[in-house]
Amino acid sequence: MARQVMPHEADVRAWLLRSRAAPDDADELIQEAYCRLAMLDSVDHIGRPDAYFFSIVRNLYVRRLKRARVVPFETIAAIESYSADEAPSPEREAGGRLEVERVLALIARLPERCRQIVQMRRIEGLSQKEIASRLGVTEKVVEKQVWQGIRAVQALWQAADAEAEARIDAAEKTRVSKWRK
Repeated sequence: MARQVMPHEADVRAWLLRSRAAPDDADELIQEAYCRLAMLDSVDHIGRPDAYFFSIVRNLYVRRLKRARVVPFETIAAIESYSADEAPSPEREAGGRLEVERVLALIARLPERCRQIVQMRRIEGLSQKEIASRLGVTEKVVEKQVWQGIRAVQALWQAADAEAEARIDAAEKTRVSKWRK
């Protein structure tokens, strides 16, 4: 799941937001999709994990909209305009894999309990209640550790990006100064 599905979460989330789903609803729909994937006995029948993941989220969203009393026309149009058969380019797939590996490496740098809770919540898709029960802590502790873990991963990601940009800028300045001489 981490290699085949998670790289596409950002695209699915962006699609949900373009389809007028509230950010909290998008989170719930994606978590529900992860849970459904985790409950499968086998994944051998799945040829395109990205399309399968999108289909699950789309179906969950459509089901939710059907239960709603009023559904804006723009929402229906946005859902219909997306085709799950649009295969991502090899570059996007490779980039997605690299991003997943990068996130997993950053999660591995978290303190033990925080890392364990973030993995259980965000990668395995367990509920806060399930995690609290397994670890013998309160749901509030789980919530706080997930929040702190995600914030730490974001900060580490941004710091790494800033460091990379600084190296590129320094290399560019060196190249320009050599060229001018």
